[in-house]
Amino acid sequence: MCRLNLPAFWDKFSYMQNPPQDYLTATNRSDPPLFERHLKAHRSLTNRGFVITIGFTAVALLLPLLAFLGTFALWTLLPYLGAALAALWYFIRRNDHDGTLGEHIRIWPDLIAVHRQNPRAEDQYWVANPYWVTTKRRNTKAVENYLTLKGQGREIELGAFLSSAERIELEEAITAQLNACRQP
Repeated sequence: MCRLNLPAFWDKFSYMQNPPQDYLTATNRSDPPLFERHLKAHRSLTNRGFVITIGFTAVALLLPLLAFLGTFALWTLLPYLGAALAALWYFIRRNDHDGTLGEHIRIWPDLIAVHRQNPRAEDQYWVANPYWVTTKRRNTKAVENYLTLKGQGREIELGAFLSSAERIELEEAITAQLNACRQP
């Protein structure tokens, strides 16, 4: 398995279509979590913005073709411009789908559970005892304020899609809650 120099990973057993039984058993509780966060990537392009972008691009690509009306050059250039517009459409929609990435973090006094929803892969699940879980934030060459949780023999990445400031805020909130869970 090829990995970046970043230590965060999920083990091979966490790649499952349905939540594993131990995750469901551990998180199906009557008591509410002490800490709960749903992390989602920021969506800057709305559907209305998508329509405007595609419309503007289509007009911008077709305007130069007016000079070629009635010539064979128009029919030669038209498929290439159509392909460029179709590629723009595809990649914006793919980016939109990739933006469905999210993480759900819940902490109880005796359990921390993380569920990561991946857009093009199976969901990932992780549970641990919060007493032994630690947060780690560091700067790497690729990512500023890279945030991980370590426990149960694994180190997982948190909030890769968040801004640097949001990762700092998340780390402070999780660390405060983990410290509160360690108090008798």
